[in-house]
Amino acid sequence: MLGQTPANFVIEKKLKQSMHITHDNRLKKLIVIGDRVLIKPTKPDERTASGLYLPPGVQEKEKVQQGYVIKTGPGYVIPMPPEDESWKQEEDKIKYVPLQAKEGDLAIFLLSGATEIFYQEEKYFIVPQSAILMLEREEDL
Repeated sequence: MLGQTPANFVIEKKLKQSMHITHDNRLKKLIVIGDRVLIKPTKPDERTASGLYLPPGVQEKEKVQQGYVIKTGPGYVIPMPPEDESWKQEEDKIKYVPLQAKEGDLAIFLLSGATEIFYQEEKYFIVPQSAILMLEREEDL
């Protein structure tokens, strides 16, 4: 607390309390890059169709997995031709083709294209859109 006035210390303490990570906002600070999608895997079935119980690691080694899309990147970058218009802002030069995956979709994806990560003791996959085979979206048709 050296160099801080009591008022600054109180403001800093309130800021830290207001920025506290909760269960609802803990993933908001993550930024997914490019054509990548953050997927939380679903719990695999412990039984086969015939009723056999499977050990925990068997289904995790399957080539195709499924999970819910948590966050998506902005999409594929489209390079813009160089222009000498000084009035244009720098951010106007970057355009994206949006991804088909949206938050909340159930994604079936290839495990070989995915990167497994653990974030705050939970398992996630970072998957490029090209490794997603199918999406199931809960929308009225």
